[in-house]
Amino acid sequence: MQGPTVSRAGCLLAGGKSSRMGENKAFVSFHGQTLLDRALAALRAVCGEVTIVGDPAIFGDYGPVVPDLFPGCGPLGGIHAALSHSSVDLNVMLAVDMPFVSAELLRFLLREAENGASGAVVTVARTSRGLQPLCAVYRRAFAPVAELALKGGNYKIDSAFEAIPIKVITELELANAGFSEKDFFNVNTPDDRRAADNLPRL
Repeated sequence: MQGPTVSRAGCLLAGGKSSRMGENKAFVSFHGQTLLDRALAALRAVCGEVTIVGDPAIFGDYGPVVPDLFPGCGPLGGIHAALSHSSVDLNVMLAVDMPFVSAELLRFLLREAENGASGAVVTVARTSRGLQPLCAVYRRAFAPVAELALKGGNYKIDSAFEAIPIKVITELELANAGFSEKDFFNVNTPDDRRAADNLPRL
């Protein structure tokens, strides 16, 4: 099996305020690990380098950290900071609050990005809940697109996608590869955390 390579960078988005959770989501425990440790393990299994986007004072002990260049602008700001810092073309973005994301899912997304149609800037899955941009593969070419949107006060990631070619992985393609919407479940509130315990791992 091919080992990690620095041609694939992992970017963990951990800069959210966690206001709905009532505590920093990164340190919420799930199945004996913090969400931070689970996400870092998945990324490090497939990427040669992993950077945390967040507060260096909070995450400095866990690996390289970069702060948002546009603070308070949500996940799009984190994606922009990660891509602005990255030195490689393929960048796996993962939000810290997605406990069911596995290394196998990230490898699948990377393969789709590498084998995708020429010119696709972002490779992203779509489930019944819509696009899943917080577990997706971004090329560095998305950085200026994100910056333009942020400077214009447009913080919705899906809206930024309208300006670029993207590759969308359908629900059927996910299912055929052994994945489902449950893999993209995110934990925003204490109720979400409790619900996650009742979601079977596939």
